[in-house]
Amino acid sequence: MIGSGGLWLASSYAAKQIQSVDAGTAGGAGPRGAMNILLVGVDKRDNLSRKQQNQLHLGREVGQRTDTMMVIHLSEDHERVTVVSLPRDTWTEIPGKGAHKINSAYQFGGARLAVRTVEQVTGLRINHYIEVNVLGFIDVVDSLGGVTVCTPVPIDDPKTRLTMQPGTHNLDGVNALAYARTRATARSDLDRIDRQQQVISALLNKAISGGTLSNPARLTGMVGSALKAITVDKALADDLLGLANQLKGVSTDDVAFATVPLSDVNYRTPTGESAVLWDKSAAQELFQRIAKDQPLVETSPKPSGTASASASARPSGQPSAGASGQPSPSPTALTIPPERIAVRVLNGTTVTGLGARTKTALVAAGFMVPSTPGNTARRDFVNTVVRYPPGRADSARTVAAAIPGAELREQPDVSGIEVVLGQRHNTVKKVTVAPVAVSSPTPTATPSARTATQNICK
Repeated sequence: MIGSGGLWLASSYAAKQIQSVDAGTAGGAGPRGAMNILLVGVDKRDNLSRKQQNQLHLGREVGQRTDTMMVIHLSEDHERVTVVSLPRDTWTEIPGKGAHKINSAYQFGGARLAVRTVEQVTGLRINHYIEVNVLGFIDVVDSLGGVTVCTPVPIDDPKTRLTMQPGTHNLDGVNALAYARTRATARSDLDRIDRQQQVISALLNKAISGGTLSNPARLTGMVGSALKAITVDKALADDLLGLANQLKGVSTDDVAFATVPLSDVNYRTPTGESAVLWDKSAAQELFQRIAKDQPLVETSPKPSGTASASASARPSGQPSAGASGQPSPSPTALTIPPERIAVRVLNGTTVTGLGARTKTALVAAGFMVPSTPGNTARRDFVNTVVRYPPGRADSARTVAAAIPGAELREQPDVSGIEVVLGQRHNTVKKVTVAPVAVSSPTPTATPSARTATQNICK
């Protein structure tokens, strides 16, 4: 009753505080029924103080520009999410304005024209519209305690004053914004799209692992931090938290990211601008699959309610009752390679040195084991257990495959992948992970997609 009351109060508060706009969207936010949402990131500087402009290194130009455009598709049962990034430099027809870059639509006609343009170029009906300003992005990141990102290349951007060496970094809201905005790498806007998808995946993982989406108080705090800089269509304004509540069972395994396939990344427009052109046939296939509510990647089957409740109720470090030593089944192919997974090793037995030997074997198999092995409070584990937080099932399956016979166990109270060594099934072997691609009779015309789990820095 308290939880329901809290969610009702949160919804009422959000409905009163959030800004709305007539975006010309189709509406529809019931618990079932596929829907498409246009997410627009707006670089709006008019309402920023000079101190904020200096802090964010945005410059002092006035006006509104869409730095980010994404189409978010919710499956009919609202258990799958597909996110397609639309390159901002896409050269296309803007209704009533002629050929321009797609990010010009918002500048010419605000939310309504942005929605019409996306509907025209994708063939999808947009049900809802969400617009996020730079301050909203910063506040959401900070409300979740920052975000972890990883860059394979160095970044040195004098415009955003962002300097990063290759590797993993923990960023606050201001630096996360700079990381998501910078184009100072080889592929410019296409690299930026990859970084934006990585940041969104990391934020989603942080919200899920911290229980934010299922906790009315935490959810209200996160939404409240963004209310001052978020604008949605009028129908969504009345039930924004209701939609979030419908998605509280979604994990990072259920969210797929893709980018529109391109035929020319160095197109020179008649006006002399540098732009990109879509691969029309491949893009059409992508959006037809979305319109038919077809997944772009195979997602993992969700555990049954009974199994999930049982795992959640089991105390950390306690062996499962009546453990038979049989591993949990691995229903899907491995998708996360060992080199992207950090593992913590705990010795659940009285065998001296077992943790150190296992760490050495895991490192030799390609995994990252950054910390010294520890011991569990109880030392009577019979079978080795791979424990993982919600949203990390893909990574846990790779670890379990490297330790044949190990039991997979989801536990909300762990923050990363843990290997609790038992007396049985504690031998490590190397595993091979094949890249995931969307199958198609014409593979060159089919875009690849990745889950949010695959995007998260391990």
